[in-house]
Amino acid sequence: MNILTLIFVLSFIISSSATTTAEEGNKFRSQPNWNHRSVIDAKGGADSVVWVVQLSDLHFSIHHPDRAIDFNKFVGPALSMINPSLVLITGDLTDGKSKDLLTMKQNEDEWVEYQNVMEDVIKRSGLNKSIFFDLRGNHDNFGVPVVGGSFDFFSRYSVNGQLGRSGSVNSVTIETGERKHLFVGFDSTMLVGLRGPTNLFGHPTDQLLTELDMELSQWNSQSAKPVTKISFGHFPLSFTALTESGKTLEDFFLKHSLSTYLCGHLHTKFGKNLKRHHQLSHRFASLNKFFQLNIHQISSKSTVNCSFEAPPTKEFWEWEMGDWRKSRVMRVVAIDRGHVSYVDIDFKLGTKKTIILPTFPLDSRFMLTSSSHRTYECQKMVPSSYETVRALVFSVSPIVSVMARIYDSKPGNLNLVVEAHMTRHVDETSRGDLYVAPWNYQAFEDPSPDRFLLQIETTDIMGRSTLTELRPFSINGLSVKLSWSWKEFFVMGCQWAALYYPILWSALFVMFSFLLLPKALLIFPKKLYTYKNFIANKGFNNGILWVLQELCRVPTVWFSLLGYLFYLTLFPWFIGKVFTDGMNWGYVTYMGWVVKTSDGKGKHEYIGSPDVMVVVLPHLVFVVLPAILVSGALAAERGVCREYILSVSGKKDDLDQNFDRGSLYQYDNRISRQSYSHIRKRWIRKILYVVCLAVCWRHFMNCRALMKAYEINPLLHFLGYGLSIPLLLVYAIYKTGSMP
Repeated sequence: MNILTLIFVLSFIISSSATTTAEEGNKFRSQPNWNHRSVIDAKGGADSVVWVVQLSDLHFSIHHPDRAIDFNKFVGPALSMINPSLVLITGDLTDGKSKDLLTMKQNEDEWVEYQNVMEDVIKRSGLNKSIFFDLRGNHDNFGVPVVGGSFDFFSRYSVNGQLGRSGSVNSVTIETGERKHLFVGFDSTMLVGLRGPTNLFGHPTDQLLTELDMELSQWNSQSAKPVTKISFGHFPLSFTALTESGKTLEDFFLKHSLSTYLCGHLHTKFGKNLKRHHQLSHRFASLNKFFQLNIHQISSKSTVNCSFEAPPTKEFWEWEMGDWRKSRVMRVVAIDRGHVSYVDIDFKLGTKKTIILPTFPLDSRFMLTSSSHRTYECQKMVPSSYETVRALVFSVSPIVSVMARIYDSKPGNLNLVVEAHMTRHVDETSRGDLYVAPWNYQAFEDPSPDRFLLQIETTDIMGRSTLTELRPFSINGLSVKLSWSWKEFFVMGCQWAALYYPILWSALFVMFSFLLLPKALLIFPKKLYTYKNFIANKGFNNGILWVLQELCRVPTVWFSLLGYLFYLTLFPWFIGKVFTDGMNWGYVTYMGWVVKTSDGKGKHEYIGSPDVMVVVLPHLVFVVLPAILVSGALAAERGVCREYILSVSGKKDDLDQNFDRGSLYQYDNRISRQSYSHIRKRWIRKILYVVCLAVCWRHFMNCRALMKAYEINPLLHFLGYGLSIPLLLVYAIYKTGSMP
């Protein structure tokens, strides 16, 4: 840890001593001792709106050249049309995966492609390179042993690297006539970059949070203007670990009254509703450490405090944006007098000629509920900010008409209640097409946050018409309650870093209990659970205890399974190559990887935790636990056959003596051939053979993936992990399968 700390401090000092480059068209002012605290004087007066573009998860790959080709084809012209103040690329710039997706390490050719494409996109967009901020994602960190080393291609080929933004935290402020807009980006990838798949989580350090705290508070005592704060990173908070001292990013975002956290990482394959509302709540504090059930996190209701001394509401939105890799998505985020809104553009459908982003009234599904409600109830908004409907329009052709329509859905169908022609807001310094239309906002106060819906339609000089989706809005700050699908809850609602150890210890407790409790019942109270007891008193508990006690009667299998569990908890699982160069070996336990430092003089202990959960939990839950249960089922099936033989032979004493030796072939010749035929069928046993094959197949696929990922030799590097379960199942089949 000393080496890592030294590297981090040195990189921070170096980054702090660099100079900011002023580019034509933007005015930058370096802050004392913080060269990356840049300020852009955006054009526009009091009515100006600020907008930025976000892209994420590009995954440029030598195996999929279409990703870079499409990026170059669509993004450059789109940026030229939109003319954003900033372009944020939130991680996973390159893919770093082999063609079979199993080996995950850095590929310099992909980084050269990324650099060339970005240079071309920047040139085609006509924007200054300095407004582009790209971040490192976990794919950009696969197998990177040390930041600044020979395999840290991000520092060499990324826009941030080329512009000398080598710090883990960078901030830029966009200033308009009446407001500041602070954007703070940070890199929370692990300091020692392991190969995938055990490189999945963000790993903020206490030092990183200290820097983030300073950046987010830079205007707290220096600006008379209100400040809207937005942060951007790669990892959602559900896939972000705690620091060594137990601090979280969420706590710091709430502390600074962040408006929005923009991130990527999850892609749209998990759903398009990957958004999460965070709010300080003491009522559900313990529960929220592990999961959040709904998109909206609402604290206990209280009266709105309109006093001047009342602190601002602690809340913020987390918006994951999807990916360029497959979805070809780009997002435009706008801040209109502190109100944040966005629109996603899908380039799978081709080039966009017109893009419309309504900026007010806000979409009631994704507004800062408590803050908006308090603002409205206390009448603290600037009067003019509520008196117009506003929308940004970006188009390659001149716009001849913009119409705002408001529908009332209360009657059960959509009734058009307002249709207003929007005019282009023009002043001497306007830098974009903001269209406005006056309205009586008080007429739309309603306790239902989705009663009224807004739609904007534009027509350009070529006669092309563009419509926005119908967006619900709420003037009085009430929000539409949305629910996640089960996949969206799985990736956004669950705090996996906090859940890993509870799930791990629960799984181990269950498996140890399955082995030890039935044995204890056999030895101490001498309470027997048999097939006859189960038939007489059917129940889940009786069935499980009967099956597991039958397993105890096959001692070699029982002791082998128990020993394997102790092996998994006490010893390394396997050995593998963890870095891109393949020269440094490490071993993994359920607590993480242990690898040598880059200079070979020390070692990093238990890094990649909780990332190793992607190996540990599937093995325990889908391989070890089924192996225990199917072994017990095989033993129980033998017990059923034993009871059947007893019922037809009447030789209980002989059978008891011989059966335990496994010599069923020597049994009583007086059993009828019909009985033998019935026993030989043993159709339940055949089903259990199929289950054993399924468990072995799942285990084989896991082992194959690990062998490819970490260049493992199965005979040298993970014999205990790789062969134990198949051998145990084969032995269990052999010991329980003797029948005449």
